[in-house]
Amino acid sequence: MSHDMPMPMPNHTMDGMSMMHMTFFWGKNVVMLFDDWPNGKLGMYILALVVLFVVAVAIEFLAYFSAVKTRASPIMSGLAHAPVHGLRMALAYLVMLAVMSYNIGVFICVVMGHTFGYFLVKYRAALKGKDDLV
Repeated sequence: MSHDMPMPMPNHTMDGMSMMHMTFFWGKNVVMLFDDWPNGKLGMYILALVVLFVVAVAIEFLAYFSAVKTRASPIMSGLAHAPVHGLRMALAYLVMLAVMSYNIGVFICVVMGHTFGYFLVKYRAALKGKDDLV
């Protein structure tokens, strides 16, 4: 086979498996996190976007709100913060994997979720009169 001739590649399948997009695209026909989900169904796609938005907001809340008061002992504080940090990292990696579907709707919902979550956290801090708003 000559090296200057490209190999023919199927458009959407390779040995029966669907190929992942490698560029941004619009549309509800996306697979994210689980095989056959949301499976091209508009309702499931919208549900997936809402779930990703809420998870992105939750990540921002978990990043800024501590689970234990500062008066607690260092070991108790560490034991309380470690699982919260682990949960935040697990959610962040799941969101990152969903964004890696290269779907523009997913990307926009995740960015909007992080932005809205950050706004809510800072707004709540401003209402409490905290000085650490930056």
